[in-house]
Amino acid sequence: MATIEYVLGDITEQDVDVIVNAANSSLLGGGGVDGAIHRKGGPEILAECRKLRAGHHGGGLPVGQAVATTAGRLKARWVVHTVGPVWSATEDRSELLADCHRNSLAVAAELGARSIAFPAISTGVYRWPVADAAKIARRAVEGAELDLVRFVLFDQAAYDAFTTP
Repeated sequence: MATIEYVLGDITEQDVDVIVNAANSSLLGGGGVDGAIHRKGGPEILAECRKLRAGHHGGGLPVGQAVATTAGRLKARWVVHTVGPVWSATEDRSELLADCHRNSLAVAAELGARSIAFPAISTGVYRWPVADAAKIARRAVEGAELDLVRFVLFDQAAYDAFTTP
């Protein structure tokens, strides 16, 4: 069973096997965590994303699914890209957010990874309330078969939400 850690910091600086990217469905980079990972990781990540998109993910990556690429110049070995759901006040999309975490863990395990770092998926431009996202994320990673699951939170409010039971 994995040790679960919470750190305030920059996910691109994490020395883990896998960094999870809160990607958009195009896999071609964007803002927030996605943009930071592509900028710091370099063109190798985008090149592999383009290959994935041209292959079996030609229409883009569906919400809740996960795929892996190289980590380029990052300390990590791989980046697992997952597309979080946009928060909705009228439709419960909690399972899709949980799927992002579960499917990322499954891809990491397939790669032979022992450690993984997650951002606060869907809490930026997709407007998911951070406290709710934290509860879903924590539940989804319970019992993970890796040695370490780390949540890397960009600001104090997100850190507080993830570390408050």
